[in-house]
Amino acid sequence: MLLQATAPISTTVNFVGKITELSIEYAPKLIGAVVVYLIGSVIIKWIGNMLIRVLNAKKVDISLQSFLSSFVKIMLNILLLLTVFGMLGVNLTSFAAILAGLAVGVGAALNGTLGNFAGGVMMLLFKPFKLGDLIEAQGHVGNVKEQGVFNTFLLTPENKTVILANGALSTGTIVNYTSHGNLRVDLAMAIDPAENIENARKVATDAMLANPKVLKTPAPEVSVQKVGDGMVTLAIRPYCAQEDYWDVYFGTLESVKNAFDAHKIAGPIPHRVIINK
Repeated sequence: MLLQATAPISTTVNFVGKITELSIEYAPKLIGAVVVYLIGSVIIKWIGNMLIRVLNAKKVDISLQSFLSSFVKIMLNILLLLTVFGMLGVNLTSFAAILAGLAVGVGAALNGTLGNFAGGVMMLLFKPFKLGDLIEAQGHVGNVKEQGVFNTFLLTPENKTVILANGALSTGTIVNYTSHGNLRVDLAMAIDPAENIENARKVATDAMLANPKVLKTPAPEVSVQKVGDGMVTLAIRPYCAQEDYWDVYFGTLESVKNAFDAHKIAGPIPHRVIINK
């Protein structure tokens, strides 16, 4: 009976001994991991707040501020957890391999989408244009109505909505007609070679300045663009505010044509030479 009573006691003592041994071995690692996690969490929170302040100072889009801050925090938290697991002795080799394979698979599946996302982020950061700007890109001209992370929306002069993928937009050529503050309207009108060029220049300039939407500074320009083909082609170039572009474009064509007619400035007369053989 004494031997039977001694066996459970011995087992209990051995169990307690193992618990004590494991505690002595892992307690420093556990305490260190907890301390690292707490300190790391505070640092990650500080980094997130600092990033928000920096982006806000650079006037980055609010939605992009939130996304970038959350993305950085998630990445840093994953790194922190991996560090804590490593301190506890967890083998991270297989986990890292699985994570890398998953990242490659997701990246391949979302190749185009990720390219559009990266392009959208870059444009929101560097701001080649802003809402309302008149731009030309990817063969389209229009005012920027919405700039998202994946797509940019233009409203064309024909009142059509054009949706441009940010990936191609960010790597292509963008012509911003608004960033300088005013636009030059480029027109060409032809007159008869016999007409006095200085007189035609004065008439065209006066007609442009009569339009209140044409800027006085910079002054409108009238230059000889081409001589030939039975005509003198004049480059007629008024300046205007961006929102008045199309009004000035069409208004100048009409007002200069009417002014030429009123001052008897003839347009080109087509000539055809017929040779009989």
